[in-house]
Amino acid sequence: MKNKKIFKKEEKFHDEWAHSIDLNSLMVNESFEACTSPENKYILKKLGNIKGKKILELGCGGGEASVYLAKKGANVTATDLSSGMLLVVQKLARKYKVKLHTVQCRSDKLPFVDESFDVVYAANLMHHVEHDPTLKESYRVLKKGGVFISYDPMAHNPILNIYRKMAMGVRTEDETPLKMRDIKGFKKIFSKVEYSTFWFFTLWIFIRFYIIEHVNPNKERYWKKILIEHKRLEKTYKRLEKMDNTLFKILPFMRRYCWNMVIIAKK
Repeated sequence: MKNKKIFKKEEKFHDEWAHSIDLNSLMVNESFEACTSPENKYILKKLGNIKGKKILELGCGGGEASVYLAKKGANVTATDLSSGMLLVVQKLARKYKVKLHTVQCRSDKLPFVDESFDVVYAANLMHHVEHDPTLKESYRVLKKGGVFISYDPMAHNPILNIYRKMAMGVRTEDETPLKMRDIKGFKKIFSKVEYSTFWFFTLWIFIRFYIIEHVNPNKERYWKKILIEHKRLEKTYKRLEKMDNTLFKILPFMRRYCWNMVIIAKK
């Protein structure tokens, strides 16, 4: 299990990040509705109507997802290791006039009773934590028939790995992107597991940021820039997305070289 020292490093990193966040920069609607948010658009389609559902978000960060899901009528509990991030979430919830609960805790030690939630949502969390303890805790707090949803970066694409080495100023050193074999760990705990992957040819947008637009990856988070500028990027993104979809139909094994993977696991 990740030791206390590593958890403290993660907490410090995210507390410092929280202090630098401008509330107006948080992209709540765009995080689920922009063309450059295919992961969350896919997740929403799978979830269907969430009104009245009890949703637990693990590693909520600035709270864009928690606030969006609350706007859609869900009863949301947002958790994070960082107290600084939770303060940001509370401010964001007030800005959007929604109610949600915030709890500071680790994903492998959840302070909730068994079978408390319909959905556990964890975006960009699993590559920060040891999988097995977090999955077991998520399974425990899910109601029967509930779903655990995660999406995280993948480890197989060499171009992305170059970017990760370049962008160490906006990442923590202990991150471990997911590999295809990690799906087996989900299947050991949950009864039904499905996945999809996103961003292959569409990664040209990242390459363009660096080579043509000279965007420093240590000064701007590319994953945030694609949301902020989604309208400018829309035509290019949609054209490349069609190429992705065609490629995956012909050569499905190429999915392993995508940027992100969404995993939906049912209890």
